[in-house]
Amino acid sequence: MNAMLIETETTPNPATLKFLPGRAVMDAGTRDFASPEAAEASPLATALFGLGDVTGVFFGRDFISVTAASGTDWPALKPDVLAVLLDHFSANMPLFRAGSAGAITVPAADTGFADDPADAEIITQIQDLIETRIRPAVANDGGDIVYRGFDKGKVYLQMQGACAGCPSSSATLKNGIEQLLKYYVPEVTEVRAV
Repeated sequence: MNAMLIETETTPNPATLKFLPGRAVMDAGTRDFASPEAAEASPLATALFGLGDVTGVFFGRDFISVTAASGTDWPALKPDVLAVLLDHFSANMPLFRAGSAGAITVPAADTGFADDPADAEIITQIQDLIETRIRPAVANDGGDIVYRGFDKGKVYLQMQGACAGCPSSSATLKNGIEQLLKYYVPEVTEVRAV
């Protein structure tokens, strides 16, 4: 039997560590679990929340981000998280319970509007930039970013995983993402988190 090595990486969010099992986690999409109730669809997410100090679990393409409660001692929690991940992946257990929705798209946050069909070309440009330039960078930090809408120059995005509670996420949104979108899509005037 091959020994499995799970690498860990810090993220810009001090409460979140990124775990890389060296294999695909999600075949497509991502999945964000913000509570033990949300985690019921996944035996792995349920086991991680069961450790007690875990407040968030995020599945990316090839990583799992785990967020711990404020004040948690990561050096004490990390071996427990690694043990849960090793048990899960060594046994080739399913990521989701049978009959549950696996990689589901999170419903759009209510921004109070629907995208205007007249803005279709602008929205396509924004979504292409998010997919090709922004999401890969955000995934490197253990999270994801999801397009939620465009209205009168404002782009609405949702941060997930390590990015959701990260102290630097608002700076990333304003100084990085907003500047990039404004540069390539002049119609963009502002980026807001939902």
